[in-house]
Amino acid sequence: IVVLHDITARHAMEEALRRNESRLRALLEQLPVGVLLLERDGAVALCNQHFTELTGYGEIDLPDGEAWWQKAYPDPESRARLQEDWYLATRKAYHEGGAIPSGEFTVVGADQQPRTMEIAGVWVGKQLLVTFVDLSQRKAAEQEIRTLAYYDLLTALPNRRLLVNRLEQSLKHCKPPSHCALLMLDLDNFKALNDTRGHERGDQLLKLVAERLLACVRSDDTVARPGGDEFAVLLENVGDSTEAARRHCDEIGQKILASLREPYVMDGESHHSTLSMGVTVFSATEDSVDAILQRVDLAMYQAKATGRDTLCFYDPSMHTQASERAALEVDMRAGLAQGQFELYYQPQVDHGRIVAAEALLRWHHPQRGFVSPASFIPMAEETGLILPLGQWVLEAACKQLAQWANDPQLAELTLAVNVSPRQFRQLGFVQQVLGTLASTGAAARRLKLELTEGLLLHDVDDSAARMSELKSYGVGFSLDDFGTGYSSLSYLKRLPLDQLKIDQSFVRDVLTDPNDASIVRTILALGSSLGLQVMAEGVETQAQQAFLERHHCHAWQGYLLSRPVPAEEFAALVRAHGAV
Repeated sequence: IVVLHDITARHAMEEALRRNESRLRALLEQLPVGVLLLERDGAVALCNQHFTELTGYGEIDLPDGEAWWQKAYPDPESRARLQEDWYLATRKAYHEGGAIPSGEFTVVGADQQPRTMEIAGVWVGKQLLVTFVDLSQRKAAEQEIRTLAYYDLLTALPNRRLLVNRLEQSLKHCKPPSHCALLMLDLDNFKALNDTRGHERGDQLLKLVAERLLACVRSDDTVARPGGDEFAVLLENVGDSTEAARRHCDEIGQKILASLREPYVMDGESHHSTLSMGVTVFSATEDSVDAILQRVDLAMYQAKATGRDTLCFYDPSMHTQASERAALEVDMRAGLAQGQFELYYQPQVDHGRIVAAEALLRWHHPQRGFVSPASFIPMAEETGLILPLGQWVLEAACKQLAQWANDPQLAELTLAVNVSPRQFRQLGFVQQVLGTLASTGAAARRLKLELTEGLLLHDVDDSAARMSELKSYGVGFSLDDFGTGYSSLSYLKRLPLDQLKIDQSFVRDVLTDPNDASIVRTILALGSSLGLQVMAEGVETQAQQAFLERHHCHAWQGYLLSRPVPAEEFAALVRAHGAV
């Protein structure tokens, strides 16, 4: 017996289901997210192409829900924990007819690389539609933004912003009697390395310094690079009393100093570097992060002022000194604007006759009286005031030369002017000198610029070029304080010098210290061999002058003849003593 069944309706239903599935797949393929469609038992009904691109898994790789979990979470413990949480969430959503809230999950792709994804689900009838959004790029971008915001890109150390954040946390948690400490470190003479060997070598040194600092402290301490050639070390729980904390910080500080004194090997060459370190100890009773940073900066500057390659603890007296320095800077600016500065002149003698003078800057403050150049010249260098101050000196000296040119007894005098390193190195220095000579009417051959050895060694070729250009117009050059720096025939031969000046520290003890006497004789012999005049500074006694005369040094200046005096007194001295 043949039983015939009409299956037209069933075929029509199956065709409709195929069309619906096709339309569903087409729809899911258009979605900009990865999609996984699961049956109630966890079997994979389908996944779209975007899901395969995100994870590397296709439907053939995921025969059931368990296969998906095993691939996405290879670690059994993590897989079991996440599966349980996911199943609880899906059952709850199924019974309540709602969606599974989105959450961030780390999924291991077919390439075994973890990716952060935002995963959410919703029940569609008896099937669970799960969506996947790759957050890896966003997370990477967020991490990059955080790195840029909180870390130094060169050394990977925390930057100033993150250092301040951690200081704030330390202030909250450093409860008495516990103490914390901040060390601020500044590399000595780092600019010289950058200028002479290039910024690439400087960056290399900074990275090596960072490595050594990290090796000197505990893993939970913070080593930061606030900027430039400055580093900071934040130490937690350094002692239950100020004294104990200072002792601990001194031990750590000395360890750091010793480590950074060791030579650095860069590109096969050995380089030595030191640092100056300021230290301040604090607890939760401190006022603010700003106060701590201010104190440690003051201590660091004191370390530099006391000779570098050392550490200094903050002392309240440093605030007083800083306030005085700030007030002095304000007064200097006002003094320059109000004409409180003037030039004094110390005569220079050759074979018994006054042939020249050295122009020396003096500041007559209306309240302070005469302020020592030893106080205001270094500050002028630090603040940049040396540039307008140096230009004022140059102009005043050239005006004086022009005035002397109208007096027969003074017309042949040469005037020596000290030039600071920052002034000499600034762009346009040669044009500045020539312009000043032209505007004042002074004769270039009567102007002598006194330079220091350290200034010239900065860039011998550039120094020689600048000097040669000015020399072609008649300007002379003297090397000041010779013998105290890096005296070397190699650069003396390359520079268009006219004169060497023996530093007064050698002249002072020339009669009692055999070493000083030997140095003076050597400088005289060196000057003679190079065809340079040699002048001695700081001659105070007849015996010192006699020693110089015996060794054929006839040019000198010092208190034996006169202290530096105002222009009128100098002119009277020349007329009384005799001049060229």
